[in-house]
Amino acid sequence: MLSEFAIRFVSGPLNRGPLVGATHYGHSDQPGEGPYVQIWLIVEEGVIRAAAFKSPCCPSSSASAGVLCALVTGRNVEKALLLEPADLLAVVGGLPEGKGHYVDRSIRALSAALGERGPVLI
Repeated sequence: MLSEFAIRFVSGPLNRGPLVGATHYGHSDQPGEGPYVQIWLIVEEGVIRAAAFKSPCCPSSSASAGVLCALVTGRNVEKALLLEPADLLAVVGGLPEGKGHYVDRSIRALSAALGERGPVLI
């Protein structure tokens, strides 16, 4: 069962992408080939000004990615990259059994957008 907080990100259009004017993009897994998360960001002067996501219609995936976008908006890039799957899971309020991998996918998409290999600019 999802927390009341997480349900807000599933039932509404909060942080849904693509994001017009995005400067960064990342994804985990391959869009269109099973579960995936895509994240778009607007980064200015080292701060994430806006974030949006797209993922399959699974409520756990939408909750994880939506909450992640809310968490990183307004944060500097260095702090955003410190987020761990366990941190996101705690903020989401837990996920149903067998759905914990969605927080991992969201974090990997963020890392790809900001990331270790350098940002993917679009």
